Amino acid sequence: MSGKAGSDTARLSLAEVKDWLAANASEAERQKLPGYGIPDDGAIGVAMGQMLAFTRKRPKDPELAAALWADGGYEARTLALLLDDPAALTLPRMDAMVAEFDNWAICDTACFRLFDKAPEAWQAVPRWAASEQLYKRRAGFALVWGLSVHDKRAGDQPFLEALALAEAHAGDTRPHVSKAISMAVRATGKRNTALRAAALDWADRIEPNGKVEARLARQVRRDLA
Repeated sequence: MSGKAGSDTARLSLAEVKDWLAANASEAERQKLPGYGIPDDGAIGVAMGQMLAFTRKRPKDPELAAALWADGGYEARTLALLLDDPAALTLPRMDAMVAEFDNWAICDTACFRLFDKAPEAWQAVPRWAASEQLYKRRAGFALVWGLSVHDKRAGDQPFLEALALAEAHAGDTRPHVSKAISMAVRATGKRNTALRAAALDWADRIEPNGKVEARLARQVRRDLA
């Protein structure tokens, strides 16, 4: 079977996309996933670069994206995130998707390539950051990370509020959470001079609180020096 599924602008069915995934699957690629911390159960082994190329010029298709998400599997859900239309997302739908995250790659793809362009992205940040669920909390801070890059119109205030959330949860010892907090704070500090000062003040405040906090403070200072 060909590795292609119609033209770049053609609207595809779920069956056509699944055929494309099957045609491009590789057991060698699937076996790489655990090394990246991505579960390989339910995965078939299609490289991220292939999926990005497949979706790059295709029209947004929320109906197909919803079908791919419901179908499940690492690659199908990645394609769902790449094909969905952020303008069509609602907060309840995002909440439902985040509740099903089971690895950092799906979490980060959602936050960096879809959720951070949704109309209610900022409303999601505090509710997800407050959750004890691993990937929901990571999503809260990964979303700040994405918004710091893609929300060009946001003022400083939502980022200052995100720094307060990051301070409240800086002691979370789970690596997938602490890394997201670190990246969110560092990315916030790169937006402008005022937020850089706020991020460095954040590092000063949290540093004495414990080993995790001290490590985060060092990372922020090193990146914003």
